[in-house]
Parts: sequence; structure tokens; C-alpha cells
Amino acid sequence: MPLCAALLSACVAPPPAPPAARLPMIIAHRGGTGDAPENTLEAIRQAVAHRADALWLTVQLSRDGVPVLYRPADLSALTDARGPVASRTAAELARVNAGWTFRQPGAGGDVFPYREHPAGIPTLREALRAIPPTLPVILDMKALPAAPQTEAVARVLTEEQAWPRVVIYSTEAGYQHSFAAYPQARLFESRDATRQRLLQMDLGGGCVDPPAASAWTAFELHRKVTVTEKFTLGEGRSEVNATLWSPASVGCFRQRSAQVRIVAIAVNDAADYLAAACLGVDGVLADSPRKMAAIREALPRPLQCPAQEAPAGTQR
Repeated sequence: MPLCAALLSACVAPPPAPPAARLPMIIAHRGGTGDAPENTLEAIRQAVAHRADALWLTVQLSRDGVPVLYRPADLSALTDARGPVASRTAAELARVNAGWTFRQPGAGGDVFPYREHPAGIPTLREALRAIPPTLPVILDMKALPAAPQTEAVARVLTEEQAWPRVVIYSTEAGYQHSFAAYPQARLFESRDATRQRLLQMDLGGGCVDPPAASAWTAFELHRKVTVTEKFTLGEGRSEVNATLWSPASVGCFRQRSAQVRIVAIAVNDAADYLAAACLGVDGVLADSPRKMAAIREALPRPLQCPAQEAPAGTQR
């Protein structure tokens, strides 16, 4: 960890660009939702072929308690069926076409290639068996309550001997508690904790309570944020397009250990990938591994990181 990042109160110059071998991992968002129907075996196949470094997959429970891959609350969002995932068995979900709404540009307008070649909703077990064992997997927990899904996912990970290659993520704090019963589980810290720390840094409050030495953390590189100011007679609200990851915030997150893992979410173009690389984050969550692999390959070596100006009144 550069001394500059460790001593944030006296130094705000960006950390040195990471070497080429340590460019951020490309993590295929929902298996690569920009390249194939998300959270399907086809998306996984393409992500592997396009040299993704890890896969981010979304998990819910079927009616018969089987962990399956699907994100929206209703099947109608992406498939040719309707109703919640939990209203159908895993066998029924396998016959649903998860590629129904996936479109690609064609000569005469958008085309829907998977309407003639359906892609079913796979089980977590099927997905793990389709992913090379050396490829890390991040599982995003979506269903509530947390306990039943935690138990079902833990059973699959144990039976497939997949705990060492899996990290658990959820925006729901309930999963932090339910997975605590499994000492072999690796989890991202709660999104609330990550957000609070980033906002504290961005609003000038300094580095408060850095993550534990082995923590995994994730937040969007850019995020629309609503700032609410309370008055005696009401409140004022401001909408802000914020970029919360900065050399200072990265340094704060790694103040206790350089081993803290940082993932920048929603990195989908060359400018954002370069920004993430110059910050030294560990991985970027990208919709199209195909596109991002080409962007990474085209980056000049060594990286040409833009200079960052110090805030007024800050020592260099």
C-alpha cells in the first residue's frame, strides 16, 4: 500500500498505477447481461469464452426450495412466463425461456435470437458445474426471508465443495446474519457499511472505521444519490451524480490492510475502466465481458492515469 494512501490527511496524490498484471478483474455481471440472457448457462459459457475473471450471479429460491439463477421480482420482466420465481418448481423454471426479452441489433432493427433457441433458468448447482473450478463466483442473494435461502445455498456449496471459490453478496443485512452460522462463508461487508464510509469520506468526515483486514467491499463507481437536508419546517432534497470512489476513499478502505478487496460496480466503458484501474481497485462489475476484455487489452502500458487535483487548502 503506497504511503500516500495510508496517510490521507497529509497526502492526496493518486496512488501509482497498478502494474499490467494487476489490472482490475473483469467480473461478468449476472453472467454477462450485455452479451447473453442474464443468469443463464449460455451467459456463463460466453463469459468464460470472453475471458471474464469472475462471475456475479443472482440467486432466488424456487417453490420447491432449490436455489436458481434469476434477478427480477417477476418472471415477466425477462421471460415468457409470469409470476414470482417462488411460484414455480425448479423443473418448471428450467422450461421457462429466460432469453425471451434479450435483444440484439440487426440489419432491420432489433432481433430476439433466443426466442427460437430458448435459454432456461438454471439451478445454482448446474451453474457451478458449468463454471471452471478456478473461476471465482460471487453470489448475489435476492430472496427474502434470508434464512431459507441461506440454508439451501449452503447445502449446494457444501455438496459441490464450492465454498473456497464463492463470495456472498446481498443488499439485505439479513444475509450477513444468516451466513454467520457458516464459518467457511466469505461475505462482502454490508452495503450500508460501505455506503456510510464512502459518504463520510466524500463529505469531508474523514476515514471512520475502515473495513476488517479480509473484507470484501463493493459499490458503484458512479451513483445517483439523494441528499436530504432537514429543516424546522420541512426538508430540502438534492439529486447528485456522485463518484464516491477516489484515491482517498480507496486508501481509507485499505488503511488496515492492503488485502481488503474492492469491487467497482457498473463499469462499462473504457473511461471508467481506466479510472478504476488507476484507483487500484481489485475488480469491476461489467455487463459485457466481451467488450471489457477488448478495452483492457487495448490499454497502453504503463497506464496513463490522469493527474488529480488536490482540494483547496490540502497539503501535498
